Amino acid sequence: MPAPGHHWVRLTRRVEPADLPALLAEHLPALAPALTAPVDAHRRLRGPYTATGTLLRTVVPDAAPDLVRRHEIELFSAAPELRETVADARETLTSLAVPKERTRFYSRVRTQRMAHGIVEFLHAHLAGTGPRSLVVLAAAADRTDLEFLSALVRRTDPAVLTVVVCDTGETPGEPLAADLAEYATFHEVTARPVESTVDARLFVAADCVSDDPGVLAAYERLSPAERADLHDRRAEELEARGEFSLTLGAIAYHREHGSDPSETGADALAHALNRCLDMGYYHATIEFGRRGRAVVDISDMARWWVFTTKMTTSFAALGRPREAEALYAEVLAASQDPGVHLQACYALGMLYTRHHEEADRDHLRAKGLMNQAVALARLCYKGADRVFHTVFQRNGLALVEAHLGNPQEALKLVSEGIEEMDAELGADEHALHRSVLVHNRAQVLTGLGRLDEALACYDEVISRDPNYPDYHFDRGNLNQRLGREAEALADYETAIRLGPPFPEAQYNRAELLLRRGDDEAALAGLTYTLTLEPDLVDALVNRAGLYLDLDDLDAARADAEQGLRHDPDNAHLHAVLGQVHSALDEHAEARAAFDRALATDPTLVTALAGRATAAHALGDPDQALSDLDTAVALTPDDPALRFNRAFLHESANRPALAVADLLAAQEADPDDEDIAEALTRCQALVPA
Repeated sequence: MPAPGHHWVRLTRRVEPADLPALLAEHLPALAPALTAPVDAHRRLRGPYTATGTLLRTVVPDAAPDLVRRHEIELFSAAPELRETVADARETLTSLAVPKERTRFYSRVRTQRMAHGIVEFLHAHLAGTGPRSLVVLAAAADRTDLEFLSALVRRTDPAVLTVVVCDTGETPGEPLAADLAEYATFHEVTARPVESTVDARLFVAADCVSDDPGVLAAYERLSPAERADLHDRRAEELEARGEFSLTLGAIAYHREHGSDPSETGADALAHALNRCLDMGYYHATIEFGRRGRAVVDISDMARWWVFTTKMTTSFAALGRPREAEALYAEVLAASQDPGVHLQACYALGMLYTRHHEEADRDHLRAKGLMNQAVALARLCYKGADRVFHTVFQRNGLALVEAHLGNPQEALKLVSEGIEEMDAELGADEHALHRSVLVHNRAQVLTGLGRLDEALACYDEVISRDPNYPDYHFDRGNLNQRLGREAEALADYETAIRLGPPFPEAQYNRAELLLRRGDDEAALAGLTYTLTLEPDLVDALVNRAGLYLDLDDLDAARADAEQGLRHDPDNAHLHAVLGQVHSALDEHAEARAAFDRALATDPTLVTALAGRATAAHALGDPDQALSDLDTAVALTPDDPALRFNRAFLHESANRPALAVADLLAAQEADPDDEDIAEALTRCQALVPA
């Protein structure tokens, strides 16, 4: 465990950020000069990225323009006000789609990727500068700020930037809490008593984040009308500032508690909800949905449905399909609107074919729901809208058909959808969904083994949406299958360049470099991948193997043990431990590790060969021969296995069998001098 260098401060009560430096100076006197004033993460202020955005609005104006351009997606997402500082920002069809044409949503891990991108921006910006500190009051932070602070604490050298995270008695949420426990020194600090205020206006003017009992009591003593008036005034004051991020926090809160919560308040909450869904801020979307449903009556179905359906989409994205399904049951019982039933049927079908746990999926039920959605689309709409909605539902049906083992039917549905939209809609209409259809066609063709046709589809979709990283990533995977390694590398590198840190693309690129023999670049790629995703077991397996090749046994062991904490039965990792023990002449321990590997995967040749070596060293030639027999049967052209088995045959005075293995080994590797020497020796031992 690294020596902690950051600080986790537990305060006895909320301390206003402006008062934190004086308080912390008593307990952390050696703290480096501040990068910015202390930052408040309370999500009531600016919603997602409240703290991160506040930090960036201070730092980015002084940063190098090329550095800002390199990280523009994550910077402008976290601090949208900065977007005006850069012309011609990168866009994708997803970011450009108008609300009614939005049919693709971001992955739930996008915010984690953006957190890493912002951390890397800060590292580059601070490189070569003196040590700095950053104090963040993390109480009531949104998930996005928790992810950023987690990455910042874990990845940042405290000698460059010392991070001080303050809470007010409750441990911050995950993933921050775990990283604070590992990388920060914990302090308990008693906040000095302050004179309580009884002016409720100050409570509202500070956006209701204070926990001062006096001001809370003063606020509660006001009449409902007086409280609502204060909230209305504060909302108007904030709206006049024209800062977009305020609409995701304080403005929505004040309108929600103002004089017209069911309409003006609901509209403000809906604005925040829609923005958060579009950006992939799913935890915030669920919160806004709950608050919106609390201020509108179910009789106002249009508004109530907006809050409900955006919650269900977010639950599904976060892997919480049961909660989504419960809301849809409520929707179907409450509404007779055919459009609402259409969307609910489609969404329920997706839950049953994609989002539920494998054991709970029901593809036949999903098909029935999708057919209902198609039927309703044909009844509810006319003209171009009918074309779009029908094609959209049938695209979902295509996924179900693929899951039911009917790829040809899936291909037919997707291809017909493309043709119908091309024939009936204008060239610029529903550009996003048309690109989604082409991408889906590429995936179905890939599943059918029609790889050249799939590649043509990827080329087409990339020409339509060149800045969407996932398309380049998927084409890179296909190019690998086609043996086009240079093209695959170029695709992975483009996917990496176009967006925030992309661990899957980094990992696949590193794997490809490893296969091409570029061990140094592969090791760097795997190490960076594990910086982003420390628990990615496949990356730990491959890096451990590389460390073995480099004779770095301690590093190989550390990776294997870390991976086994997350995947205790991983055969490859147990085999790595076996190889480490073998290299240290710990043969009994090696044999036990190989036993564990083979208990999970009896066909793992590395473990069979390793156990054979350990068995021979422990005086058990029969076990050694048995394992090598199995390994050779699995990979008969491996010269090393043949050579080792020949050694056992020679030792047991079976020269003819040794010669047979050595001839096979020499055919596979004719330039190996050890094989040639052993073959000559054993041939001389075979009776004439």
